[in-house]
Amino acid sequence: MNKYYNLKHTIKLLSIFALILTSSCGSRKDIVYFQDEPLNSESKLDNRFELTYKTNDILTIDVSSIEPAAVMPFNLAPVSYGDNSGSLNAGGSLLRQTYLVDPNGNIEFPVLGTLNVGGLTRTQTTEMLKNQLREYVTDAIVNIRLINFTVTVLGEVHRPGTYTIQDERISLSEALGLAGDLTIYGKRDNVFLIREVAGKKKYAKLDLRSINVVNSPVYYLSQNDVIYVEPNNARVKTSTYNPNTGLLISAVGTLATIFAIFVVR
Repeated sequence: MNKYYNLKHTIKLLSIFALILTSSCGSRKDIVYFQDEPLNSESKLDNRFELTYKTNDILTIDVSSIEPAAVMPFNLAPVSYGDNSGSLNAGGSLLRQTYLVDPNGNIEFPVLGTLNVGGLTRTQTTEMLKNQLREYVTDAIVNIRLINFTVTVLGEVHRPGTYTIQDERISLSEALGLAGDLTIYGKRDNVFLIREVAGKKKYAKLDLRSINVVNSPVYYLSQNDVIYVEPNNARVKTSTYNPNTGLLISAVGTLATIFAIFVVR
Protein backbone atom coordinates (compact mmCIF):
# COMPACT_ATOMS: atom_id res chain seq x y z
CA MET A 1 0.00 0.00 0.00
CA ASN A 2 2.86 2.32 0.91
CA LYS A 3 4.52 1.44 -2.38
CA TYR A 4 1.50 2.48 -4.44
CA TYR A 5 1.04 5.62 -2.38
CA ASN A 6 4.65 6.60 -3.11
CA LEU A 7 4.12 5.90 -6.80
CA LYS A 8 1.00 8.05 -6.92
CA HIS A 9 2.74 10.80 -4.98
CA THR A 10 5.79 10.69 -7.29
CA ILE A 11 3.67 10.85 -10.46
CA LYS A 12 1.83 13.82 -9.01
CA LEU A 13 5.10 15.60 -8.30
CA LEU A 14 6.38 14.87 -11.81
CA SER A 15 3.15 16.26 -13.30
CA ILE A 16 3.48 19.46 -11.28
CA PHE A 17 7.10 19.75 -12.41
CA ALA A 18 6.04 19.31 -16.05
CA LEU A 19 3.37 22.00 -15.63
CA ILE A 20 5.92 24.44 -14.24
CA LEU A 21 8.32 23.74 -17.12
CA THR A 22 5.66 24.26 -19.76
CA SER A 23 4.37 27.48 -18.27
CA SER A 24 5.64 30.94 -19.08
CA CYS A 25 5.37 34.28 -17.39
CA GLY A 26 4.38 36.08 -20.62
CA SER A 27 1.92 38.93 -20.22
CA ARG A 28 0.64 42.02 -22.00
CA LYS A 29 3.47 43.98 -20.43
CA ASP A 30 5.99 41.65 -22.08
CA ILE A 31 4.40 41.67 -25.53
CA VAL A 32 2.74 45.01 -26.38
CA TYR A 33 4.76 47.99 -27.72
CA PHE A 34 4.45 51.64 -26.65
CA GLN A 35 2.64 51.04 -23.37
CA ASP A 36 3.94 54.00 -21.40
CA GLU A 37 2.24 56.77 -23.42
CA PRO A 38 -0.99 57.87 -21.69
CA LEU A 39 -3.80 58.03 -24.21
CA ASN A 40 -5.25 61.12 -22.58
CA SER A 41 -2.29 63.09 -23.94
CA GLU A 42 -3.07 62.14 -27.53
CA SER A 43 -1.53 64.66 -29.90
CA LYS A 44 -3.48 67.12 -32.02
CA LEU A 45 -2.47 66.50 -35.63
CA ASP A 46 -3.78 68.40 -38.61
CA ASN A 47 -5.38 66.83 -41.68
CA ARG A 48 -2.69 67.69 -44.21
CA PHE A 49 -2.83 65.78 -47.48
CA GLU A 50 0.22 67.42 -49.08
CA LEU A 51 3.53 66.50 -47.53
CA THR A 52 6.06 69.08 -46.37
CA TYR A 53 9.80 68.66 -46.56
CA LYS A 54 11.76 67.95 -43.41
CA THR A 55 15.26 67.09 -42.23
CA ASN A 56 16.84 64.05 -43.94
CA ASP A 57 14.40 64.07 -46.84
CA ILE A 58 16.10 63.17 -50.12
CA LEU A 59 14.88 65.06 -53.17
CA THR A 60 15.41 64.96 -56.90
CA ILE A 61 14.92 68.31 -58.65
CA ASP A 62 14.84 68.56 -62.43
CA VAL A 63 14.76 71.88 -64.25
CA SER A 64 13.79 71.80 -67.90
CA SER A 65 13.08 74.31 -70.68
CA ILE A 66 12.56 74.52 -74.44
CA GLU A 67 16.24 75.52 -74.47
CA PRO A 68 18.05 72.65 -72.66
CA ALA A 69 21.37 74.47 -72.68
CA ALA A 70 19.86 77.34 -70.68
CA VAL A 71 18.91 75.11 -67.73
CA MET A 72 21.93 72.83 -67.79
CA PRO A 73 23.72 74.77 -64.98
CA PHE A 74 20.71 74.19 -62.68
CA ASN A 75 20.73 70.40 -62.95
CA LEU A 76 23.11 68.14 -61.11
CA ALA A 77 25.11 65.97 -63.48
CA PRO A 78 24.40 62.24 -63.11
CA VAL A 79 27.31 60.15 -61.84
CA SER A 80 28.39 56.63 -62.65
CA TYR A 81 28.57 53.89 -60.04
CA GLY A 82 30.08 50.42 -59.74
CA ASP A 83 33.41 51.48 -61.24
CA ASN A 84 36.14 53.35 -59.40
CA SER A 85 37.53 54.67 -62.65
CA GLY A 86 34.56 56.99 -63.02
CA SER A 87 33.39 55.42 -66.29
CA LEU A 88 29.98 53.89 -66.92
CA ASN A 89 29.32 50.49 -65.43
CA ALA A 90 28.73 47.42 -67.57
CA GLY A 91 25.07 48.22 -68.00
CA GLY A 92 25.77 51.82 -68.95
CA SER A 93 23.72 53.09 -65.98
CA LEU A 94 24.07 56.45 -64.29
CA LEU A 95 23.08 57.40 -60.77
CA ARG A 96 21.03 60.55 -60.41
CA GLN A 97 22.40 62.95 -57.81
CA THR A 98 20.04 64.05 -55.09
CA TYR A 99 19.53 66.85 -52.57
CA LEU A 100 19.57 66.04 -48.85
CA VAL A 101 17.60 68.39 -46.60
CA ASP A 102 19.96 69.32 -43.76
CA PRO A 103 19.03 69.84 -40.06
CA ASN A 104 18.23 73.49 -40.81
CA GLY A 105 15.87 72.59 -43.65
CA ASN A 106 18.32 73.74 -46.34
CA ILE A 107 19.57 72.30 -49.62
CA GLU A 108 22.47 73.51 -51.74
CA PHE A 109 21.24 74.26 -55.24
CA PRO A 110 23.46 74.93 -58.26
CA VAL A 111 23.95 78.63 -59.02
CA LEU A 112 21.18 79.70 -56.61
CA GLY A 113 23.10 78.53 -53.51
CA THR A 114 21.43 77.73 -50.16
CA LEU A 115 17.67 77.34 -50.32
CA ASN A 116 15.43 76.71 -47.32
CA VAL A 117 12.76 74.13 -48.15
CA GLY A 118 12.03 72.84 -44.64
CA GLY A 119 8.31 72.99 -43.90
CA LEU A 120 7.39 73.81 -47.50
CA THR A 121 5.12 71.73 -49.69
CA ARG A 122 6.13 70.62 -53.15
CA THR A 123 3.94 73.35 -54.67
CA GLN A 124 5.54 76.04 -52.52
CA THR A 125 9.06 74.80 -53.25
CA THR A 126 8.34 74.67 -56.98
CA GLU A 127 7.07 78.25 -56.99
CA MET A 128 10.08 79.46 -55.00
CA LEU A 129 12.47 77.86 -57.47
CA LYS A 130 10.61 79.22 -60.50
CA ASN A 131 10.73 82.73 -59.04
CA GLN A 132 14.47 82.53 -58.43
CA LEU A 133 15.15 80.92 -61.81
CA ARG A 134 13.18 83.58 -63.68
CA GLU A 135 16.25 85.82 -63.58
CA TYR A 136 18.07 83.26 -65.71
CA VAL A 137 15.36 81.26 -67.52
CA THR A 138 11.94 82.64 -68.33
CA ASP A 139 10.17 79.35 -69.08
CA ALA A 140 11.70 77.00 -66.51
CA ILE A 141 9.76 73.86 -65.63
CA VAL A 142 10.57 72.43 -62.18
CA ASN A 143 9.84 68.86 -61.21
CA ILE A 144 10.51 67.83 -57.59
CA ARG A 145 10.22 64.36 -56.15
CA LEU A 146 10.78 62.96 -52.65
CA ILE A 147 12.46 59.59 -53.07
CA ASN A 148 12.69 58.39 -49.47
CA PHE A 149 9.03 58.59 -48.49
CA THR A 150 8.66 55.57 -46.22
CA VAL A 151 6.10 54.28 -43.73
CA THR A 152 6.66 51.52 -41.18
CA VAL A 153 3.93 49.04 -40.20
CA LEU A 154 4.52 46.92 -37.08
CA GLY A 155 2.59 44.54 -34.87
CA GLU A 156 -0.24 42.23 -35.82
CA VAL A 157 -0.07 42.45 -39.60
CA HIS A 158 0.90 39.71 -42.02
CA ARG A 159 3.96 41.47 -43.48
CA PRO A 160 5.40 43.97 -40.98
CA GLY A 161 8.16 46.17 -42.35
CA THR A 162 9.17 49.52 -43.81
CA TYR A 163 7.69 50.42 -47.19
CA THR A 164 8.89 52.99 -49.72
CA ILE A 165 6.01 54.94 -51.28
CA GLN A 166 6.36 55.99 -54.91
CA ASP A 167 3.56 58.53 -55.32
CA GLU A 168 4.17 60.59 -52.13
CA ARG A 169 0.63 60.04 -50.87
CA ILE A 170 -0.75 57.04 -49.03
CA SER A 171 -3.67 56.44 -46.73
CA LEU A 172 -3.77 54.33 -43.58
CA SER A 173 -5.84 51.70 -45.42
CA GLU A 174 -3.31 51.50 -48.25
CA ALA A 175 -0.39 51.14 -45.82
CA LEU A 176 -2.14 48.30 -44.00
CA GLY A 177 -2.85 46.74 -47.39
CA LEU A 178 0.86 46.80 -48.25
CA ALA A 179 1.50 44.97 -44.98
CA GLY A 180 -1.02 42.26 -45.86
CA ASP A 181 -3.81 43.58 -43.61
CA LEU A 182 -4.24 42.85 -39.90
CA THR A 183 -4.02 39.30 -38.63
CA ILE A 184 -7.00 37.87 -36.78
CA TYR A 185 -5.15 38.74 -33.56
CA GLY A 186 -4.85 42.49 -34.24
CA LYS A 187 -6.91 44.91 -32.15
CA ARG A 188 -9.05 46.82 -34.63
CA ASP A 189 -9.92 49.48 -32.10
CA ASN A 190 -6.35 50.38 -31.12
CA VAL A 191 -4.15 51.12 -34.13
CA PHE A 192 -1.37 53.39 -32.95
CA LEU A 193 0.28 56.02 -35.18
CA ILE A 194 3.54 57.84 -34.39
CA ARG A 195 4.57 60.94 -36.36
CA GLU A 196 7.40 63.42 -36.04
CA VAL A 197 6.32 67.05 -36.26
CA ALA A 198 8.88 69.86 -35.90
CA GLY A 199 11.34 67.49 -34.29
CA LYS A 200 8.85 66.15 -31.73
CA LYS A 201 7.14 62.78 -31.67
CA LYS A 202 3.35 62.89 -31.70
CA TYR A 203 0.88 60.06 -31.80
CA ALA A 204 -2.75 59.19 -32.40
CA LYS A 205 -5.03 56.23 -31.76
CA LEU A 206 -7.29 54.96 -34.56
CA ASP A 207 -10.35 52.71 -34.48
CA LEU A 208 -10.64 50.71 -37.70
CA ARG A 209 -14.11 49.48 -36.72
CA SER A 210 -15.57 52.90 -37.48
CA ILE A 211 -16.10 54.24 -41.00
CA ASN A 212 -15.28 57.66 -39.55
CA VAL A 213 -11.62 56.66 -39.47
CA VAL A 214 -11.40 57.99 -43.05
CA ASN A 215 -12.08 61.47 -41.65
CA SER A 216 -9.25 61.23 -39.13
CA PRO A 217 -6.59 63.99 -39.32
CA VAL A 218 -3.98 61.26 -39.74
CA TYR A 219 -5.80 59.02 -42.24
CA TYR A 220 -3.38 60.22 -44.92
CA LEU A 221 0.13 59.42 -43.77
CA SER A 222 3.25 61.55 -43.70
CA GLN A 223 6.77 60.40 -44.52
CA ASN A 224 8.37 58.26 -41.81
CA ASP A 225 5.07 57.58 -40.02
CA VAL A 226 5.01 54.43 -37.87
CA ILE A 227 1.82 52.36 -37.56
CA TYR A 228 1.54 49.79 -34.80
CA VAL A 229 -1.30 47.26 -34.50
CA GLU A 230 -1.63 46.04 -30.91
CA PRO A 231 -2.16 42.29 -30.35
CA ASN A 232 -5.41 41.26 -28.70
CA ASN A 233 -5.70 39.24 -25.49
CA ALA A 234 -5.84 35.94 -27.37
CA ARG A 235 -2.44 36.63 -28.95
CA VAL A 236 -0.93 37.72 -25.64
CA LYS A 237 -2.12 34.52 -23.99
CA THR A 238 -0.69 32.33 -26.75
CA SER A 239 2.68 33.96 -26.15
CA THR A 240 2.85 31.94 -22.92
CA TYR A 241 2.73 28.66 -24.85
CA ASN A 242 5.97 26.70 -24.69
CA PRO A 243 6.69 24.84 -27.97
CA ASN A 244 8.43 22.10 -25.97
CA THR A 245 5.26 21.28 -24.03
CA GLY A 246 4.55 18.03 -25.89
CA LEU A 247 8.12 16.82 -25.55
CA LEU A 248 8.23 17.57 -21.83
CA ILE A 249 4.93 15.86 -21.11
CA SER A 250 6.08 12.81 -23.09
CA ALA A 251 9.36 12.72 -21.15
CA VAL A 252 7.57 12.97 -17.80
CA GLY A 253 5.18 10.20 -18.84
CA THR A 254 8.07 7.95 -19.82
CA LEU A 255 9.84 8.60 -16.52
CA ALA A 256 6.65 7.85 -14.60
CA THR A 257 6.22 4.56 -16.50
CA ILE A 258 9.79 3.47 -15.85
CA PHE A 259 9.47 4.42 -12.20
CA ALA A 260 6.21 2.47 -11.88
CA ILE A 261 7.79 -0.65 -13.37
CA PHE A 262 10.65 -0.62 -10.89
CA VAL A 263 8.38 0.17 -7.92
CA VAL A 264 5.99 -2.67 -8.76
CA ARG A 265 8.91 -5.07 -8.89
